[in-house]
Amino acid sequence: MRYSQLLIPTLKEAPAEAQVVSHVLLQRGGFIRKLAAGIYSLLPLGVRVVANIERILREELNRAGAQEVLLPVLHPAELWQESGRWQKYGPELLRIKDRKGADFVFSPTAEEAMCEMVRRDVKSYRQLPLNFYQIQDKFRDEIRPRAGLMRGREFIMKDGYSFHATVEDAHREYKNMYDAYVRIFKRCGLEFRAVEADTGAIGGSMSHEFQVLADSGEDAIVSCDTCDYAANVEKAELKPPRPSPSPDGARKGELEASPAVAGTGALQELHTPNKGGIADVVKYLKEPIERFVKTLIYLADGKPVIALLRGDRDLNELKLKAVLKAETFEIASETIVREVTGAPVGYAGPQGRSVPIYADPEVAAIPNAITGANKADYHVRGFNLQRDVPGATIVDLRTAAGGDRCARCDKGTYRAHRGIEVGHVFYLGTKYSEPMATRFLDSDGKEKAMEMGCYGIGVTRIAAAAIEQHHDADGIKWPMALAPFQVSIVTAGKEPELADAAQKLHDELVARNIDVIYDDRDERAGLKFKDADLIGIPLRVTVGKRGLAEGKLELKARADKEARMVPAREVGAELARLIKEAIG
Repeated sequence: MRYSQLLIPTLKEAPAEAQVVSHVLLQRGGFIRKLAAGIYSLLPLGVRVVANIERILREELNRAGAQEVLLPVLHPAELWQESGRWQKYGPELLRIKDRKGADFVFSPTAEEAMCEMVRRDVKSYRQLPLNFYQIQDKFRDEIRPRAGLMRGREFIMKDGYSFHATVEDAHREYKNMYDAYVRIFKRCGLEFRAVEADTGAIGGSMSHEFQVLADSGEDAIVSCDTCDYAANVEKAELKPPRPSPSPDGARKGELEASPAVAGTGALQELHTPNKGGIADVVKYLKEPIERFVKTLIYLADGKPVIALLRGDRDLNELKLKAVLKAETFEIASETIVREVTGAPVGYAGPQGRSVPIYADPEVAAIPNAITGANKADYHVRGFNLQRDVPGATIVDLRTAAGGDRCARCDKGTYRAHRGIEVGHVFYLGTKYSEPMATRFLDSDGKEKAMEMGCYGIGVTRIAAAAIEQHHDADGIKWPMALAPFQVSIVTAGKEPELADAAQKLHDELVARNIDVIYDDRDERAGLKFKDADLIGIPLRVTVGKRGLAEGKLELKARADKEARMVPAREVGAELARLIKEAIG
């Protein structure tokens, strides 16, 4: 392919709204252009990268026994009403009407449509198991689309669904897809973790997220430094605090006092004028944040509840929602806080309150803690959970963080990471097959709902995540398997013999099935080098007058600082070797 034949509109500067590295470089490198908020056109280079990702997906999924299908993008509302998600999905679901007034959705995911396809033609256990996937545009009406391809409204997704006669077979296929995903992301050249995760809007009872590790990631995850356990912080298991003679000996991250602490002294009021925030009151009272108890007020199915956490901890809302078995769960408004506590936000305490109270075990381990006084501009010292709130339910509420003890091996310590979710596998059970009447006759002639699994991969998000991991000040450093071209040929001069040598090498590489671009533009070699680095081509060959006279060409890997001279007759074989070595 010749550079002059392609649309590669590189930019010196990215648009102002591009903040994360991948968004900046995809715009500057001419891979994408914005059409509307969260909606992007893929230009030729972008299409080539996506095609490379899709090829890896198809090879590994077909190898794992999945069958490719292609379902409609528009789904009739009746299917979503049948599953119950028409009412529950929320404003991210784009609902539209056709000219006859019939309701449709622009699918964000396809459980309903896949169940409809299967239930029409699959009737017997003899036809199971089945595993289908598709690679298709999806739409989720994000309220704040951001970060380019990492959080767009329209995106390309691989979604897959399996159907089984038994729970055991569904679990077997879950592991099969898990292993396929590991192979896929390794082939994409990504550093990732498979972490236990909440099932979210998809539902089900078991799931793993595949997280690409990157500082710009939206998701917080923890992994043990001793065993292989890793989880989203919302799902990560935590050990209760260890007992210790005194809180002064506690390690950071664990207040190690007896969980049966009960004080005897009266609560002491502390004047804390205009110090409603935890950071402000900690600084004002000059006390360690681990000595404080945060009192958080939520509405669960419209009724107020109180959650208590140590001052340096964050509430895991999913944990408390699950404990309460609540359909809706949200932070209380300032008006509700005043109704419950009699004080403005920032001065709430649990003592004397008549609403249900849930306390994290660490709160029970703090003797003589500091918390709100339920009175504007005042806190209290000397709070002890068992004495002051004897009816509190003690339950794990906190979000895992770096430094916490591993709950699985009890030997290691969690390390904190940021991650970009690029894949997710779910065991759904009969969450969709039961309401969607996706049934089969078993060997005894009894009708049963099929067991299901669900498996998603963000295709365009993989491209963005790869850049977040692989870039430098000059541009993208694509993993070989994803790069739009594997080799760039550049001429350092305008002499005809240079162009002839470049074209000869180009044709040789094409014959070797190597993706190559020959930069034949009438530009300075330095500008061509900069563009090749910006768009991230892994290998570059420069045809120069002096080197050609000596029968040599200059070969430079994008990841290397220095180039090397290679005999011209050996360049094709050397490039093929390097590509094979990189792809595996």
